[in-house]
Amino acid sequence: MLNATRMSSIFVLDQDEALDFYVGTLGLEVNTDQDLGFMRWLTVNVPGDPERTILLEKPGPPSMDEATAERARELLTKGAAGGWLGFATDDARKTYEELKAKGVEFTDEPTEQPYGIDFGLRDPFGNAIRILQPRG
Repeated sequence: MLNATRMSSIFVLDQDEALDFYVGTLGLEVNTDQDLGFMRWLTVNVPGDPERTILLEKPGPPSMDEATAERARELLTKGAAGGWLGFATDDARKTYEELKAKGVEFTDEPTEQPYGIDFGLRDPFGNAIRILQPRG
């Protein structure tokens, strides 16, 4: 049976802007950046964890036709595409302040929860991101 999550995917409108945000702002690493001819295969990962990647995918061929891609882009910009990511940190409040200094758009400030401290933000395309400092 299944034993690990290796790759997730979110839609982005501009892969260079996505690189700037996910690598330059959040501090992830580029795992793969390859032109396949029919698409750019661009994945990132948390530093030191190259086995779990995130595909930063532009809506369009080969996974969807242009009409579907246009609808996906519309939903994405409204924050309604359903894409979201969750990351862990050792210090949620410090991470929040560091990201705040970089101009990140937040949806929630760090809040104590039964499971730890977490906060929310959006990437430049409307995808939701949660960052958690697990309890204990």
